[in-house]
Amino acid sequence: MTGPDIRRPGEIDAAWMTAMLQQAGIDAVVRGLTSKGVGTGQIGDSVRFVLDYERGGEDAPASVVGKFPAADDTSRATGIMLGNYLREVNFYRTLAAKALIHTPKAYMAETNADGGEFVLIMEDLAPAEQGDQLEGVTLDQARLVIGEAAKLHASHWGDDGLDELPWVSGSKAAPPSAATPELVQAMWMGFKARYAERILPHWVEVGEVLAASFGAVGALHDGPRCLTHNDFRPDNMMFGTAAGGYPVTTLDWQSFAYGAGATDVAYFLAGAVPADVRRDHEDELLRLYHARLTVLGVKDYAFADLKRHYGSGAFLLFFTAFFAAMVVEQTPRGDAMFMRMLGGAADHILDHRALERLG
Repeated sequence: MTGPDIRRPGEIDAAWMTAMLQQAGIDAVVRGLTSKGVGTGQIGDSVRFVLDYERGGEDAPASVVGKFPAADDTSRATGIMLGNYLREVNFYRTLAAKALIHTPKAYMAETNADGGEFVLIMEDLAPAEQGDQLEGVTLDQARLVIGEAAKLHASHWGDDGLDELPWVSGSKAAPPSAATPELVQAMWMGFKARYAERILPHWVEVGEVLAASFGAVGALHDGPRCLTHNDFRPDNMMFGTAAGGYPVTTLDWQSFAYGAGATDVAYFLAGAVPADVRRDHEDELLRLYHARLTVLGVKDYAFADLKRHYGSGAFLLFFTAFFAAMVVEQTPRGDAMFMRMLGGAADHILDHRALERLG
């Protein structure tokens, strides 16, 4: 392989897979392969390739998982518009090794110049299983995830070097976001119309304020910044099972940013934990997160500041739910997932009286 040979899933054959593995340092020859779609991604499509070897050593994987641009035209256009494909490839090429959080090993991460095409080939994490936004997580799983969040955030806490990277969302070098206040307002109006029979009155109350205050929300954070995932939810995680697998592995690095760590924590807890359970255990989980940050070397971040930042952290979850619903392929599961995210975010926002921070 003389340079990146970027292909879609149906174009990948044994010769391509052999060249990819050899370029990754694995001495193997693939005789054949089979493929099957996996995962629930909205903007990227994932495929598991099971490999049959003519020659393969102990380090030759029995299977790998590839990620590619979405086959759906609307979803793919969104991934290109938001820079998601380019961002994820650059994460694996540049930041994954130092991020402390557990991520899949990447055998190949390549994109073309404009980020419209990409190939990401990763280790197959089975028998670990993908989380499910609709099912949520157990408290034990939530504690594991909160520990992983602390690792990620501590890895680049206050690292202003991220400001120099144009493919990091929220950095000073990043181009202006495609999500303008006018576009966000239009998406909210469209979302309200499409889902009028499914959204509750207090969700609408929150959405009216947030959609009208999008610019203010972006300038709200007044604390330290760090490397954040920005779509930190069960569908983007693999959990170990009784059959094996790492306890928690975080996937889907299409949206990561230089932002507020507490936003990831709120995004996850509001979206993945039932509201009554979250209320009962919120303080415990926040103290766990704060203690892990401290152990990992984060200093001068008061618990009171964490609670304040966490209080408005579900704004991103609410925005993501209605914006994404309008710019990706509509599916029954996607609709249910976005309702779950929007409702959990609204409950969190009202519980913490976060709208008051917007004036």
